[in-house]
Amino acid sequence: MRAALLTAISAFALSASPIAAQEAKPVEEQIGAGGRPVGANWSRSPVYSQHGIAATAHPLATQIALQILRDGGSAVDAAIAANAALGLMEPTGNGIGGDLFAIIYDPKTGRLHGLNGSGRSPMGQTLEDLLAKLGGETSLPALGPLPVTIPGTVDGWFAMHERFGKLPMSDVLAPTVEYAREGHPVAPVIAMYFARNLAGFERRSDQFDFTNARATYFADGAPEAGEVFRNPDLANTLETIGREGRDVFYKGELARVMVDYLQRQGSAYTLEDFAAHESTWVEPACAEYRDGYELCELPPNSQGFAALQMVNILRNVDLSQWERGSPEVIHYITEAKRLAYADVARFYADPDFAALPEELLTPEYGAQRFALIDPERATPEFGPGEPKLEGEGDTTYLTVADKDGMMVSLIQSNYRGMGGGLVPDGLGFMFQDRGELFSLDPAHPNAYEPGKRPFHTIIPAFVKKDGQPLMTLGLMGGGMQPQGHVQVLINMVDYGMNIQEAGDAARINHDGGRQPTEPLAGPSADPLGTLNVEPGIPAETVRRLREMGHDVRVVSDGIMFGGYQAIMRDPETGVYSGATEMRKDGQASGY
Repeated sequence: MRAALLTAISAFALSASPIAAQEAKPVEEQIGAGGRPVGANWSRSPVYSQHGIAATAHPLATQIALQILRDGGSAVDAAIAANAALGLMEPTGNGIGGDLFAIIYDPKTGRLHGLNGSGRSPMGQTLEDLLAKLGGETSLPALGPLPVTIPGTVDGWFAMHERFGKLPMSDVLAPTVEYAREGHPVAPVIAMYFARNLAGFERRSDQFDFTNARATYFADGAPEAGEVFRNPDLANTLETIGREGRDVFYKGELARVMVDYLQRQGSAYTLEDFAAHESTWVEPACAEYRDGYELCELPPNSQGFAALQMVNILRNVDLSQWERGSPEVIHYITEAKRLAYADVARFYADPDFAALPEELLTPEYGAQRFALIDPERATPEFGPGEPKLEGEGDTTYLTVADKDGMMVSLIQSNYRGMGGGLVPDGLGFMFQDRGELFSLDPAHPNAYEPGKRPFHTIIPAFVKKDGQPLMTLGLMGGGMQPQGHVQVLINMVDYGMNIQEAGDAARINHDGGRQPTEPLAGPSADPLGTLNVEPGIPAETVRRLREMGHDVRVVSDGIMFGGYQAIMRDPETGVYSGATEMRKDGQASGY
């Protein structure tokens, strides 16, 4: 009804216009951006605050985080509360059916703590069993029971809360329980993703049981912008978790519902698989770019170290000698990404099953890889290096900092879109399809094995300056994430952009090259890949990059370029500045 009314209003407005007889251009082509008294015209001001700050992909989630801080909660409490809210308000990218990774700065110890909250494959299903179920297919599907892995988010919440939480978990989850019952208005970008997901599910609804997902999210079609959306099943689930704790999800009533549902769909998961799940505390690693700035990331099975490899490659050239939008800068960033990802595809996997070469993160190895870059031409294909062994994805990123100086960088996802299409009976969330990223080549480090975590794309990040904590940042979107982290760092360190401008500036996204799901032997399906750029990249730069051999595509909708949030702390005053993403619905706010 509302859509029909808006269409009628638009038609009337055009008929009354003096240009009605002409073919109307989209409004964004009719008029450009306004000016600003300070900063770049294409950006806005960062948000500053003293006592607490949050940046998330939804304004209501940001407000919930701030309320938790005001109520005496820690940054971890607020991050969990915001994450729960985003699972309700932005289910197109995350939810408790997915996994979680986090980097937490603890001001009491001065240390960074890393958490890997990713789930594993069924312990009772071998690669041979899986291949038999696939019936000759050469990769795992995106939908149905086969790509499901254990949802790790809830355990990740409780692991963080046990170390750093202050408020009871029931209080932390209460705001989302209320919104789930009473409803919230759907945000515009999220509404667009709802429609995209529904179209994809309906197109392949013969591949999985869509009944529960349709009833939970799409009973009246895809929710539209401004429509009040409710999820009473999720309210009940979160209320149960808050009241009864972590074990109800992995060993109790909720686990039994999930396992019963998955087994009916043909999954090999058992109650023992859920009961055995636990998150892992890991040590973040850092690589210095220049001038004392270090980028810090989490180790595999995530792809975080790819960003560190890019840093170690790019530190060998002074990008600031060229303009930011020049072909030289974009060429070097692209080739560094391609070199790093050749190693990602070869070496990155669950460290419980495959050792990672320690040399990958050394400056010397970065210099060796940098030497392979032709400054004038795109190299047709990069292979992985030979380091020595010693002993469209959708996501949400959020960040919170509190009055004590604790800073949380958290990312959470169901992987592709909303997930694999399966919603357990009456629980109000969708299972992730992260297992799609397993390789089926038994010789590959990322090969499917029982009880194994697949290669993961989601990565939180942290930046230090002269060894001190400076900034949290994250950027959603599959393989965009490591290259996005590096582009933000370059924007700030080499070109002096502020924390908001660094995220608003036009990005590139190199897609393709060898993938961690491809067999080790044989050629890559797309060795050169495609260099996607936003319209803010100058046309002359695009022309020159094509002459250099890059396959360049200009993409204007912003979808593949991720969703950025960040918080920076002034080391002298303690004042926070925050930024969020124009490509999403988000908000940065503080008090």
